[in-house]
Amino acid sequence: MGRMEKLEAHQKGLLHRAFSVFILNSKGEMLLQKRASGKYHSPNLWTNACCSHPMPGEQTLQAAQRRLTEEMGFTCELKEIDAFVYKTEFDNGLIEHEFDHVLIGRYEGKISPNPDEVSEYRWVSISELNSLLSALEEEFTFWFLIAYPKVRKYLKA
Repeated sequence: MGRMEKLEAHQKGLLHRAFSVFILNSKGEMLLQKRASGKYHSPNLWTNACCSHPMPGEQTLQAAQRRLTEEMGFTCELKEIDAFVYKTEFDNGLIEHEFDHVLIGRYEGKISPNPDEVSEYRWVSISELNSLLSALEEEFTFWFLIAYPKVRKYLKA
């Protein structure tokens, strides 16, 4: 409990809140983003539409909508479908120890990614994504590999 800059939390490996936003369209495709090369961890890896942390006093859903706009240039209605805790250390010594809320939304409109956050984006079918993960798992973020099966389970329910 408390407040801390996210870099300090990642340097100390302290448990903190985070969220992962997954966006689908009417074709059943999922929006993926490739993290920008300037990100301080996990640069140039594919992940879900948006991930981040709430600001002090900010509700998770509000934070997710804010960051979706900041990263991808749009917002939409989101729903929390799951949550999990994970801890991993990166090659640069930073440690993610997060209580990650998994949110899902649907969107059909224009995407205007922030180049400081996102180097590429693409819509992929679930079957294409499953194939990509089988062949290129190392090109995806650690948290995506944990959260994505929860989204698949939700979609099948």
